[in-house]
Amino acid sequence: MSDTATDTSATATTPGLDGERAELLEALTKQRHFLRFTARDLTDEQAGQRTTASTLCVGGLIKHVTEAERSWADFIVEGTASMPDFTAMTEADFAKRVASFAMQPGETLAGVLDAYAEVAARTDALIATLPDLGVTHALPKAPWFDGDARWSARRVLLHVLAETAQHAGHADIIRESLDGAQSMA
Repeated sequence: MSDTATDTSATATTPGLDGERAELLEALTKQRHFLRFTARDLTDEQAGQRTTASTLCVGGLIKHVTEAERSWADFIVEGTASMPDFTAMTEADFAKRVASFAMQPGETLAGVLDAYAEVAARTDALIATLPDLGVTHALPKAPWFDGDARWSARRVLLHVLAETAQHAGHADIIRESLDGAQSMA
């Protein structure tokens, strides 16, 4: 297992930043830590184990948050073209999406955590260097978005922060059900 699961500064904030960007990075770093911390001392098998009525597992949640953060960072840079048309997704597309929440054969917790660290570093650099957090893009077509909605980079980053925090809580419950360990106690 990767030692970065217990590293409290798994994603270091960028020196010299202050104000809104520093606050966004600090809050996102803290929530990422909580999510990663749920994986401390787990084997690959444990990271993929379901422990609740849900189909979720610690490793799968980290994979999901990694992919979500990657997609939203792409959206900040490239706009709507970087996202699929969710209204056109097929059963196979949805099945693939559900499978992305699980540890697949050959995947390791260390690999999942390393991928998350890479995506986090890219997002952190984006926060530090983006010329304007207020630039907006139209959201992709999806049943859960308003047809004409636009999100700024700032709003996207707040969404990533909220999703990371939400899934850190899910992972904490799964971990506690696995072996009694608590991440946020």
